[in-house]
This record gives sequence, C-alpha cells and structure tokens, in this order.
Amino acid sequence: MKNNSAGLPTKRQKSFLCSLLFGVVIVSAAFFIATAIIVVDHKQRFPGLQRLDSMQVTPVNLCENQCSPDGSEALPKGIVVKTSDLEMRPLWGPREKRKNPKSPMSLLAMAVGKKQKANVNEMIKKKNPKSPMSLLAMAVGKKQKANVNEMIKKFPLDDFVIMLFHYDGIVDDWKDLEWSSRAIHLSAVSQTKWFLHPDVVSEYAYIFLWDEDLGVQNFDAGRYVSIMRKEGLHISQPALDPEKSEVHHEMTTREKGSTVHRRIERMSRSKKHCYRNSTDPPCTGWVEMMAPVFSKEAWRCVWYMIQNDLIHAWGLDMQLGYCAQGNRTQYIGIVDSEYVVHYGLPTLGGSQNKTNSEPSSNEPSQEAVSKESNHIDIRTEVRKQSFNELETFKRRWRKAVQEDYCWVDPYSH
Repeated sequence: MKNNSAGLPTKRQKSFLCSLLFGVVIVSAAFFIATAIIVVDHKQRFPGLQRLDSMQVTPVNLCENQCSPDGSEALPKGIVVKTSDLEMRPLWGPREKRKNPKSPMSLLAMAVGKKQKANVNEMIKKKNPKSPMSLLAMAVGKKQKANVNEMIKKFPLDDFVIMLFHYDGIVDDWKDLEWSSRAIHLSAVSQTKWFLHPDVVSEYAYIFLWDEDLGVQNFDAGRYVSIMRKEGLHISQPALDPEKSEVHHEMTTREKGSTVHRRIERMSRSKKHCYRNSTDPPCTGWVEMMAPVFSKEAWRCVWYMIQNDLIHAWGLDMQLGYCAQGNRTQYIGIVDSEYVVHYGLPTLGGSQNKTNSEPSSNEPSQEAVSKESNHIDIRTEVRKQSFNELETFKRRWRKAVQEDYCWVDPYSH
C-alpha cells in the first residue's frame, strides 16, 4: 500500500515555516517603524528638509501659481496682451506707415582698428536706429486753438503721438488743422489730462503733459528728448524765459549758457533759502506741473500717486522725487537750452496777472477772459478748489506715511 503522507510536510516542518514567516513580518515591521522614526528625527533636527518637501509643486499647483493679469485667468496665457498703445488703425485697407516704426532694437558688433575709424563712423551713422516714439498730451479749449496749433507744430508727428483732452467739449472746430486727423481727440468736459494709464502709454519713451498756454518759439522737441536721454533725466521740464513768463518758482527760471540745471542756490520765490547742499524741493529735485515730461518708468509711479477725486493735482509736484527712479537731485532737472514762455493765462484757473511783456501775434488772446467777467468768476472757484485739494493731498500723504510701517522714506533727515 502506497504511503500518501510521503509528499506532505511534517508537523515539525510546518511549525518551522510558520515561525520563519512570522519572523520576517516582525523584522519588516520593525524596519519600517525605525525608518519613519529616523526621518521624523532628521526633519526635526534639520528644518531645511521640511522646506524642501514644501517646495515640491505638482504640475497642477504650478499652473495655479502662475501670475496672470486680473480678469485674464480664463484665457490661455499666449493670447493675453498686457499693454496697449494710442496708435490709430483704419477700419479697412492697409495701415498708414510712419517714417519711424516702433521696431525692436538691434545690435551691431564689429572688430575695428584705428586705421578704419572714418569708415566705421560712416557705417555706424547709417545703422543708427530710430528712437521709440513719445507722447504729447494736453488739455485744450477752443479759445487757445491758435497757440495750441503752434505748439503741436514743434512735435514731429513721425516721432510723437498727439492726444488732446477737449475740456470745453468742442472737437469738430479743430478739424481744419493739418495735423488734426492724426491726433487723438477726447471730449472730456471740465476735465484735464489724467486718463493715461501706464499700460496704455508703455509703448512711448517719454510722456509730455503740457498746459495749453506755452510759447514754444525757442523749443525743439527732438533736441529736448535727446538731452533727457544724454543727461539721464526721468522727470524734467523746459526752463521758462524769465523776461516773458509768469514764473511761480525760481527753480524753473532759465539759466543762460546752461544745458540743464538740477538745483538753485538762492532764495526761492516761496521764501525758502536754497543752498549748494540743499536736498529738498523746490530747491532741487522739482518741476512744476505746467509742463512736466516723464519717462515711462517715472510716469508709472506718478500715475499711482494721482488721486481720482483731486482734479488739479496740486501738491503732486512736491512728491515727484519719489518717482525719479533713484536720487531726485540727479534724475530730475530743468532743461535750459530748450526753453518756453509761460503766459499764465487763466484758462483752467491760473493767475489773472498779466505777464511781463505784451503778447506777440502768435501768443494766445485774453479777449475771452474779459467776457467772462460779467458772469460767475469760475477762475476764482477753480483756484479755491485747487487750494482745498492741496490740503487734502497733504493730509492723505501724511496718513499714508503713518500707516505704512514697511515704507522707508529715502529722503528723511
């Protein structure tokens, strides 16, 4: 009879196998527990390991952490255009090409020797790219149409975009001017020139924000921009002819024989003593808001200071230095070689005093001013509001400084 138990394990063998399996389980469990304890202990001893773990981002989190402009989250990133410009484009047909297209800069690299100096000079002259365009924005009224026309003629349309804010609401009466069809006209009754969001004007190298009562017989816009670049100015204004202008601040007076001045060393018209080592406006680092020029970088900062409910921006001039992209005594200046006349006409509440000289045939007429004398004196009301807004702006600045514990005033003494 065949023994059926021959191929089966004995009880002793079964007991051995069970003990071995149980031992493997015990050892494995002990290994994993020990590993966990060691990892926790290392993380406690070395906090950097915890930071490394937290830095591990899944693809889903990476997408969620991408920075997108407000409102564009529902769009694919490649379709989002973050800036705009003020170029006019036709509804149909080819776009009119400017002589100065805004093309990207290129690099010209050459190995040269002194013997070919003259030839290299001619080559570089031909390769010099055109500069990016700038923007001239003005608040204008029909009464000063003739003077505005003379001003805009000084700004070549191939190098400048012209934007006019018609504070009297009259636009059609400007159509007869040669440049009118290429300018941007906004009818903004009783408003001025603060609609220039930095993203809209980011394509322009410099932003000119000028009043309409300036004489420009001794001004060249192209040379002015070149001086700003050469001098490294981010905020500037043309100097005022002291013999023909209504001058409010000594800092803006033209210094003969100078290209640019950045300070004065005499008593200002506000009775403030200015010295060689003065660091505060209006002795240095200061321009008046009647004809300021900003680099696009400086304008982005200044725009954030403009209060929506304060129309006349009084007080802003004293704080412009914080937007100078560095030391205000260096990056803010008055350009003397390209100067203007400030007539000081009371079109938006300016002084009623006459200037030091009689206006020429090209200068704006004050006929309309006398006609208004029989009605409500709007100029007085505007000036009153301007002073009230100045005090409001000062209070807001002081409050902002007190509440922002992280902000450090670079000009505090």
